[in-house]
Amino acid sequence: MNDEMPVIHVVDDDASFRSAVSRLLRAAGYQVALYPSAAQLLDSLPAPARGCILLDVRMPGVTGPQLQDRLAGMGYATPIVFLTGHGDLPTSVRAIKAGAEDFLAKPVAKDTLLAAIERALERYDEMHARSARLQALRDLAAALTPREREVFALVVRGKLNKQIAHELGTSERTIKAHRHSIMQKLKVHSVAELVSMAERLGMLVASGEA
Repeated sequence: MNDEMPVIHVVDDDASFRSAVSRLLRAAGYQVALYPSAAQLLDSLPAPARGCILLDVRMPGVTGPQLQDRLAGMGYATPIVFLTGHGDLPTSVRAIKAGAEDFLAKPVAKDTLLAAIERALERYDEMHARSARLQALRDLAAALTPREREVFALVVRGKLNKQIAHELGTSERTIKAHRHSIMQKLKVHSVAELVSMAERLGMLVASGEA
């Protein structure tokens, strides 16, 4: 379990709601940051950290769904829990499809809200762990020489040593040496592991689109 104290960002134009939910969340052990508008959150966008966003749907100016879209476009992946005083099924469906963790109706019960926040934090932890694993793979791949990267790209596409040697204008023996070096640098023991790594790095998708 992550021991870092989460920050819950509350974006709502209702001052009384912000005050009430702030007291509730602080009593539950969370740090809280309050924003009376989506624009204010965008103007002082916090650095990514463990937490989530409690976001009102209807607000003057930038609405909750519009803020969700803007954050997604920026690659800002903090989980969002929507809160609304207006039952709106199409909006809720759209928000969930766009990646929102939950869509709750006001007034929301304490246990329901805290449970939604915990799910959002679990999702944050999962995303953070995936990101860390991907960065570790990128760091390993960065150690490859330009020629090793060429060989790697061909190996994971199913090319045999003889075919790779012909394509790159070198000897099969040289390709075998490159493959051995690639396996060592990437810390894998089979072509299947190389293919899995290439998929996670997006190499095979890029090949299909080329």
